[in-house]
Amino acid sequence: MSVPQAIEAALKRLATALDHLDAATERAAMAGSARADAEEEFALLRDDRSRLAMDLDGALARVGKLERASDEATKRIDRASEAIHTALGEAPDDPDSPEEDA
Repeated sequence: MSVPQAIEAALKRLATALDHLDAATERAAMAGSARADAEEEFALLRDDRSRLAMDLDGALARVGKLERASDEATKRIDRASEAIHTALGEAPDDPDSPEEDA
């Protein structure tokens, strides 16, 4: 092989190696971008989870307050009903009371 042919072959190998290097660099850049996108998505999901957990805690606290308010309202209604029956001179569970006939 003559010197010009050897140089030509070496240049072709160099061009091929540079093409492979370009392709590998592009794949690495794409993988890095995909990883960054995945990390950003994960951070967003983590933020959403935290927000949802706080919303759930707030909703559970409101449910607890509503249950306590409902229990208190039921007790007050029962006391008021008993007071009305007492005022009318009826026993609260009197089957002859006008409510039952209606």
